[in-house]
Amino acid sequence: MSTNNIKTNRSFLDRIRHTIFFEVGLIATLIPIGMIFIQGASHHVGILAMAMSLLAMAWNMLFNFLFDRHLNNKQGHCKKTSKQRIMHAILFELGLISVTVPVLALSLNLTFIEAFIADIGFVIYALFYSAVFNLVYDRLFPINTTPFQPICTVN
Repeated sequence: MSTNNIKTNRSFLDRIRHTIFFEVGLIATLIPIGMIFIQGASHHVGILAMAMSLLAMAWNMLFNFLFDRHLNNKQGHCKKTSKQRIMHAILFELGLISVTVPVLALSLNLTFIEAFIADIGFVIYALFYSAVFNLVYDRLFPINTTPFQPICTVN
């Protein structure tokens, strides 16, 4: 059987579902934590969380598409080893931090160093959240690796 007939990547709709589930879970767990550490009104924490979420959703979709594309090109499928899962989480967070630090600095009136330090706690939390979320997601919604059957064929 040719590997050209096997689905090895996630669909666009699956990526949207992944992104929405990821961000909803992250926001639901981070707003209470953020209210403890950010001395501001709850609506300010919520607005900041939503802005960060929108940035993260865009980065999430782009990064996961590129990472899976790389895996597919390199190894012929997108299934991740434990080492690849760790690298995925680290690279994702490094890319995201380059966007979130300026947003935190501007919205909380912090220096970039202060914003970077503030973001470290979030990054550590999100790193573990991301690794666990993606492991659970991949088990709940596995990539269908059965042979592709066209709806109709031309003889």
